[in-house]
Amino acid sequence: MDFLQNYVELAAMVLFGIGFTTLLLHKNMIKKIIGFSIMDNAIFLFLAAKGYIEGRTAPIVVDGVQTVEAYINPIPAGLVLTGIVVSVSVTAVMLSLTIRLYRRYHTLDIDEITALCRKEGEE
Repeated sequence: MDFLQNYVELAAMVLFGIGFTTLLLHKNMIKKIIGFSIMDNAIFLFLAAKGYIEGRTAPIVVDGVQTVEAYINPIPAGLVLTGIVVSVSVTAVMLSLTIRLYRRYHTLDIDEITALCRKEGEE
């Protein structure tokens, strides 16, 4: 019964698992970046779900109501927004490094890149 009440958190955990397995099992750099992005979004979904409380409103004083019980905590939303900005920046850096690796080694397979890098080191 708890799973039905916390379906958003459950969906976030499933998404995190999908992203984590994608990150671990695929050798393609683009697929790894997609898996990392799915994991980021799962964390943001989880934080947003935990920050929301049914029946409460945004922390903007309306009609003179100033009790804490009337409003949600704005900190999780702020953390999610900050995390999204950082995540977009990290994804951009990962994609730019992937482009550089592809231009140098003409492949996106991590095992092939490692082998080619070792050959360069031996020469």
